[in-house]
Amino acid sequence: MGLSFGTMGSYRRGAGSDVAGSRPYQEGDNLHTIDWAASARLSSARQRDEFIVRERFAEEAPRVVVVSDRRPEMAFFQPPLPWLDKAEAMRQTIELIIQSTAIVGGFVGYVDFAEGEPYWLPPQGGRRLWELREERLPSNLFDAPAGSVADAVLHLIEHAKAVTPGSFVFVASDFSEPPSEDVWLRALERRLDVVPVVIQDLTWEQSFPDVAGIVVPMRDARSGRMTDVRLTRREASARHAANEERLASLLDGFEKLGLDPVLVSSSDPVDILAAFLDWADMRNLRRVA
Repeated sequence: MGLSFGTMGSYRRGAGSDVAGSRPYQEGDNLHTIDWAASARLSSARQRDEFIVRERFAEEAPRVVVVSDRRPEMAFFQPPLPWLDKAEAMRQTIELIIQSTAIVGGFVGYVDFAEGEPYWLPPQGGRRLWELREERLPSNLFDAPAGSVADAVLHLIEHAKAVTPGSFVFVASDFSEPPSEDVWLRALERRLDVVPVVIQDLTWEQSFPDVAGIVVPMRDARSGRMTDVRLTRREASARHAANEERLASLLDGFEKLGLDPVLVSSSDPVDILAAFLDWADMRNLRRVA
């Protein structure tokens, strides 16, 4: 939304709207690149004809890479359980990113570490993009090891030719085990535009309801086992405080690094779009300020 082809800045000279600098006219230069006002001022000062050419940065299509967290924890809460289906929310999020990038003529890449090995598609379109949407996204492979999100980000850093400076890197995860600050800093040093997409249940992860005295089915995050639990009011209150503090700490850490996260709390495409539009508005406001 709000983007057009060629809105991503480039570090090379070419046809574009952003001025890179000026230089004297050389034989063979396009006459349309002459800055006539600057040329007139210089000619007047030197009392002879002088022509100045304005160079611009080339405009390029956006390059986007999606990091998909495929740890088992991301697939625990599927229907008919009453919690957020993180796997579906992540699929819908990635689909939205792919569609939005395609609309502006951009290129999409993808990486996950399901089965412990990188499934890597460099930013591109065509048949490989079809393969991603029709085969990889619907896949039920959620067996990536702990630390796989950090490994995926480092994988992108190692592929500098495919993931060039200025590329968007959307990292979709619940961030129950976020990458270290050093990993984020290394990505930022490469001038990647990193966007954490935080996928968490609004009621049970970002907060916790007052279920004192009620038998609630709970799933262990490590083993995946379901257990019926009856919590006291004090235990429910402690979980409420701990969950809210954990989310606040995560978002505060992103803010300190200069990262603008997207908070996804639903698998409904309309709600996900609304979250991304809020994110876009916030970035635009920050840019103006």
